Amino acid sequence: MGVKVRQKTKGKGKPWWVFISHNGNRTSKQIGDKSAAEKVASTIRAKLKLGEFNFEPEKPMPTFKEYAESFLNGFSKNNHKPSTHESYKAALKNHIYPVFGSKLIDKIRKKDIKDFLNQKQNETKKPNKNKKPEDQRLEKLTPSTVRNLKAYLSCILNHAVDDELIDANPAARTGKLIKRTDRKKDINPFTWDEKAQFEKAAKEHYPRYYPLFLTGLRTGMRMGELIALKPGDLDFNGDFIEIRRNCVRGIISTPKSGKMRRVDMSSELRRVLKSFLTSRKQEALRKGWGQPPEWLFFNNAGNLIDINHLRKRVFYKILEKADLRRIRMHDMRHTYATLRIQSGHNIADVSKQLGHHSINITVDTYYHWIPGTNKAEVDQLDNPTSLNAGNLQ
Repeated sequence: MGVKVRQKTKGKGKPWWVFISHNGNRTSKQIGDKSAAEKVASTIRAKLKLGEFNFEPEKPMPTFKEYAESFLNGFSKNNHKPSTHESYKAALKNHIYPVFGSKLIDKIRKKDIKDFLNQKQNETKKPNKNKKPEDQRLEKLTPSTVRNLKAYLSCILNHAVDDELIDANPAARTGKLIKRTDRKKDINPFTWDEKAQFEKAAKEHYPRYYPLFLTGLRTGMRMGELIALKPGDLDFNGDFIEIRRNCVRGIISTPKSGKMRRVDMSSELRRVLKSFLTSRKQEALRKGWGQPPEWLFFNNAGNLIDINHLRKRVFYKILEKADLRRIRMHDMRHTYATLRIQSGHNIADVSKQLGHHSINITVDTYYHWIPGTNKAEVDQLDNPTSLNAGNLQ
């Protein structure tokens, strides 16, 4: 028989535990401070001698994978968006389980997390099966991808702390090891002329998708938000579009911010969308559908548009027809933002239209497109007197 009091992790403020070993069975319980733990231990010793202690054997410590699967099927399934839930599953399967899956969850140390993050920052992406070997480029995982892996690990380990399986989260405060993402490097928008070339080519060669791309370029909506639009989201009296949904991996959920927002319609966009609603009805009658599909924009079969198909079979083809450099579809959103900001539009309004959580995100992301952020202003310091000196006297 043995009843001992100690800390699992030594240090001031760390909890004290009572460990019990009796007739081959073991169990433990977190109590609090040392004094309280000693009192509980004395009571348990007395009960063990009298045979009055109701012994509950300690459950075996789960492996990380066992615990993560229970997290996925419980908390994540009930609380995360479907797209977030799928992201967890993919990250665990492809990156985290191969390293931590078989480890007992209480045996994962901070050094293990650090080594994992350093390894991932130097790891190259898996080859794309759809590309020829000669077209493959060895690219490292982006800092944002590694940061997501760290966030997923940390979330699961935080739940393990709450369930009293571990005392502290070993992934805490390890984000500083991940290189910062330079947002400006991810931004590759159209110029004014390129935007006009793209719109012209889309209208000429892919007219059924022209209203979709025009909506993106005129509103800055995310591609998933565009695909999830319904005709009822258009308000031609107020000249705005309500963004109520988002589509990620074919799954419809709430917008990224979790909140509905409104974006303004330009005069040209209003005219094109009103005409498009009429052509939708005509197409439905022509194809014998009866009623137009529920989605504002849809594929040839009347179904929800597949983003990958749209990118490869339509967007890239339009770029080729327009003789434009290849950019991402998401750069249409950046085009909306940068062209408005370059034109001197109110950055608070641009931020609101984009659905950014804070104007600081907008300023930080598009700082170099804000008018006046150039060397000419610095050169004014070379003048012997202030340009506004007369106003100061």
